[in-house]
Amino acid sequence: MRSFFLFVILILPVAAGSAEPKQSRERSVGADYFAAGANVGLFGPVKGDLFAAGGNLNVDAAVGGDAVIAGGNVRVGATVAQNLYLAGGRVSVGGAVARNARIAGGHVEIEPRARIEGNASVAGGDLRIGAPIGGYLQVAGGHVVIDSAIAGDVEAAGANIELGPNARIGGKLRYASRDELKQDAAARVAGGIERIALPERAREAPEARPRVARSLAWIWSAGLVLLAAILAAALPSVYTGTATMLRSRWGWSLLIGFIVLVCTPVAALIAMVTVIGLPLALAALALYFALLLVGYVSTGASIGIAALQRWQPARATHRGWLFLFAALGMLLVCLLAAIPWIGGLFALAALLLGTGLLLQRLRPSSSS
Repeated sequence: MRSFFLFVILILPVAAGSAEPKQSRERSVGADYFAAGANVGLFGPVKGDLFAAGGNLNVDAAVGGDAVIAGGNVRVGATVAQNLYLAGGRVSVGGAVARNARIAGGHVEIEPRARIEGNASVAGGDLRIGAPIGGYLQVAGGHVVIDSAIAGDVEAAGANIELGPNARIGGKLRYASRDELKQDAAARVAGGIERIALPERAREAPEARPRVARSLAWIWSAGLVLLAAILAAALPSVYTGTATMLRSRWGWSLLIGFIVLVCTPVAALIAMVTVIGLPLALAALALYFALLLVGYVSTGASIGIAALQRWQPARATHRGWLFLFAALGMLLVCLLAAIPWIGGLFALAALLLGTGLLLQRLRPSSSS
């Protein structure tokens, strides 16, 4: 826990803008190593734990303890002597992990030259497990490919699940999917295969869902579209600024949004243990949830206005056009968030991105 707070102390000044986006901050505290920035490369060994966050991360040096890593594009090519905790947009693991791995991302690949000695839990959109795993495997995503040796049981959930020719599962495979498992003729499952029934709601086609639930979903989406349009028209300078930053600072904004999402509830919980801090914590939580909502719609507004700035720059300051394109951008975000299986990832990315963009734009030293 102490290391976590040191990580927060290091990374927050970077996210708030005390350094330029292309710079990184690095610090050793005892045997542990902390790094944050838009581009972070680790090429020297770490004796203790590694904590790293950034837009692009490349870990090519051995880590003697746990590795806690989050970023946009992340590659871990070196050995981790303890546990690996990894989250990112595009993630690849090419080194050995001596204990357990917990991984989440939009695109995740565990390369054939990697190895996980313990258990693995992997979640995301497009997942490929190509390295041997010494324990059990839990995997959930849109498209899941298992093409390696798994010593224990496998639990898999996804829209499409495949066993490649190199799949060798020592235990039992339990899977949940709308489609049948695709199994290569050379794949082997020692403990047998069991298909788990999906919940009734997951089995239903969208058109078969209750009419009331679909109506509420459309009403909610329409409200988000309207809110994005109103905010863009009411605060044109703010949202033309976030649209401009979207093209150059999207990775940095995802990082800031991630920090806010994780750290704010922790700080509020700590403040709640004191009588003096309780009112402040409750107020902070109220602002926190409001910020997340506005941050989410800010992604749609920024996408729409960025398109307007590119295709119709002469009209990019007109409130009517801002209103229209912010609404169209938010509609696109709502449609992406409604995609089965992976829509939740789009929604989470939109929440993080918009929150980061908004905080960068509203800080006092921000420039347009």
